[in-house]
Amino acid sequence: MEEHDIDWRGPVPVSRRYGDPYYSLDDGLAETRHTFLAGNDLPARFRDGFHLGELGFGTGLNALASLAAFRAAGAAGRLRMTSFEAHPLDVPAMARAHAAFPALAELSAELLSAWTGPGTRLPDFHLDVIAGDAGTTLPDWDGRADAWFLDGFAPARNPALWSPELMAAVAHHTAPGGTFATYTAAGHVRRALGAAGFDVTRVPGYGRKRHMTRGRLR
Repeated sequence: MEEHDIDWRGPVPVSRRYGDPYYSLDDGLAETRHTFLAGNDLPARFRDGFHLGELGFGTGLNALASLAAFRAAGAAGRLRMTSFEAHPLDVPAMARAHAAFPALAELSAELLSAWTGPGTRLPDFHLDVIAGDAGTTLPDWDGRADAWFLDGFAPARNPALWSPELMAAVAHHTAPGGTFATYTAAGHVRRALGAAGFDVTRVPGYGRKRHMTRGRLR
């Protein structure tokens, strides 16, 4: 997504295409930690080679928070992450969004200085951002994730990223016993994930969101 497709609400980027902010207007980092990390029982599950999958890379906030948690936990080896993003932001837009989180400033600078787009490598973090329509790119992916962050724009605004077919592809590309977490508790999303093979649970959400959804592959 080009810079001109973004409006800024304070430090928070808002997509003009979808009319939705990239993360919580209250505290995006706290939302990520509650929804995607705790929702996938992380950092307790981290190990060398642990593989995160993500629908919707956005600003890269989830990647930064995950790497920060991996390092803080003293996990050995390397964390892997593969994210599927239809409209990648450029580095200046990501840097502007990251500036709202001073605790991640050093990590942001480290990641963005190594940024190549498709594949970014740090000694303890391998990040691949696959650009394009996830409906096409995810089924063609040859990997499997141990934990998924389902973080596309809201289902009502971006329904293609929450279709039953794509949720089935997520399940197909999940390692045995793998998990997912998402901020949405929309019924059709929960039903699609259940039909795809996950045991699905609705749990308390972050901030003004009463509920979110998490699950484990059966």
